[in-house]
Amino acid sequence: MDEAALLYQSLLVGALLFCIGMVGFLSRRNMIVMFLAAEMMLQGVSVSLVAWGRYHNDWGGQIFVVFSLTVAACEAAIALALVLMLYHRNGKLDVDAWHEIRESNLPPFTDVELPEVRKPSPVWPHLAPAGAEPPTDADSEEESQHRQHV
Repeated sequence: MDEAALLYQSLLVGALLFCIGMVGFLSRRNMIVMFLAAEMMLQGVSVSLVAWGRYHNDWGGQIFVVFSLTVAACEAAIALALVLMLYHRNGKLDVDAWHEIRESNLPPFTDVELPEVRKPSPVWPHLAPAGAEPPTDADSEEESQHRQHV
């Protein structure tokens, strides 16, 4: 296989990993999934660095990947400890539940609440009890006239 073609394919795989990780990071609200998406972005960059190192016959890309993986492992350990501590405090893994954790001089972040739209409950027809005939429109007029006379 041609070295340029191998480079292009590796860069394409790295770009796909990075883009999938970025979409996952921006679209999810669960902290664990967000950290996994960030790790996927880092792996996309690592694949690209290894591809460039191979293309240039240089060990610099591979060595940089080893150091970045070491930093990622440390970051994952710290992130896991942070997630466990915040879950223990709030009982949720949702990012929006942690907006009140701020510095003491800053107010907590609040989203603008949308007004609640109340839909009228549907009126369902009622069936007559067994053995009784349902009232007709003429019967209801007679009953209303009878009530007026009484």
